[in-house]
Amino acid sequence: METIKPKSAFKNSNNKSKLVRTFQKVINLRTATKIASSNGIGICVLTSQNKFPQDDSTPDHKTSSHADKHGDFKVKQKAVLEALVAKVFASVTSIKAAYAELQIAQHPYNSDAIQAADHAVVEELRALSELKRKFLKKELDLSPQVTLILAEIQEQQSLMRTYGITIKKLESDVQEKDSDIALLHKQLEDCSAFNKPLEKKLNASGPLSMFDNIQFTTLNPSHFVQVLHCTLRSVRSFVKMMIKETELAKWDLDAAAKTIEPGVFFAKQSHKCFVFESFVCKTMLEDFNCHDFGLTKDSASKKLDPEQYFNKFKNLKSAHPKSFLVQNPNSSFAKFTRTKYLNLVHAKMECSFFGNLNQRKLVSSGGFPDTAFFTAFAEMARRFWLLHCLGFSIHEQVSVFQVKKDCRFSEVYMENVSEESLFSGEINDANVDIRVSFTLVPGFKIGKTVIQSLVYLSPVIIPPVSR
Repeated sequence: METIKPKSAFKNSNNKSKLVRTFQKVINLRTATKIASSNGIGICVLTSQNKFPQDDSTPDHKTSSHADKHGDFKVKQKAVLEALVAKVFASVTSIKAAYAELQIAQHPYNSDAIQAADHAVVEELRALSELKRKFLKKELDLSPQVTLILAEIQEQQSLMRTYGITIKKLESDVQEKDSDIALLHKQLEDCSAFNKPLEKKLNASGPLSMFDNIQFTTLNPSHFVQVLHCTLRSVRSFVKMMIKETELAKWDLDAAAKTIEPGVFFAKQSHKCFVFESFVCKTMLEDFNCHDFGLTKDSASKKLDPEQYFNKFKNLKSAHPKSFLVQNPNSSFAKFTRTKYLNLVHAKMECSFFGNLNQRKLVSSGGFPDTAFFTAFAEMARRFWLLHCLGFSIHEQVSVFQVKKDCRFSEVYMENVSEESLFSGEINDANVDIRVSFTLVPGFKIGKTVIQSLVYLSPVIIPPVSR
């Protein structure tokens, strides 16, 4: 038997048109009358519409009367069959609705609803069985008009029950999804809370404890590389905090990235954080080649010997940056921290982040704010200062080099920050070349040792050469 699929609950025009067609059938049969045959079966007959008097005794009249009776019987039979089919389909729709109720009562388990749905299915099957028995024994006693209307009403009620069950199922799914989302949010909060102390340990002075037993005579470029890696971790931590504050201040990160490095093609949206890391490293490493980061005009005359720089490194290595700054407000490191903060954190940025310029005013007057943002900056500044002290502690000369934009990639002097930014091939018959978009971390030269610069690469399309 063909299955009728429920239509959308929001499209009632089809149901209305179907009901109109049912009433139309009833109107077409409104002239029918119900008579009882000799075998007791109720049938419908149509009254004759012929208004002209005819002589019943003529042979032509007898022939036409017999034909009319035969035609009326066919009309009656067709009406009864239509009513029967409508009643069968209405019963099937009711069974489908009851079965749907039986299914939804399983989860969560509802014994009363299960019994009610089971009883409804049994009753409809019993009604169909009784209808089949009467049809086979020719004991149908159906009024086509009434049966059609009742079948249509029954079918529409069953469809409404089905739609109601569907709505309940969707609402249950929504509640389940909301519970899953709440659980995932809770897990995310737990993971964040668990990671915070680990991140603090990672970005604190702990990683530099590897240099506790280091001797001045054993210094080499590998020690400088290890401190550089620790410094870059603090840069990423500070940039992460800065981006979070930028998002809370409703700044446009895309516009900010384009302002720092215009015309850069990013392989992923998440790669835009590299632009901010580049800006921070560039600002913090400015004047790194100078012996005191260029803090004084006569920095060349104040040049210290390598061992003095190493002693500065050891003294600050295990110190807490905020405590050291408060206890030594006139030290070179304190001056370095104030200068770099004012250069890195723009006044407009600070006002957007915190709603005022109190931190900037306090730093300019020689103080140090007691905020999480400044504490993260001070830790990052400490590591850059330690990197500088260790670089000048090595007997060989240390210097910084910057890779220019659109330079070709060189594995000797450069390292790509993300392999996902690399791809090659042909685009519209044009060759694709890989060039440097910007430098995240400048490179270093210590004597003859080269520490690679960290760069971000992007494709550059070279038009095909005309032949």
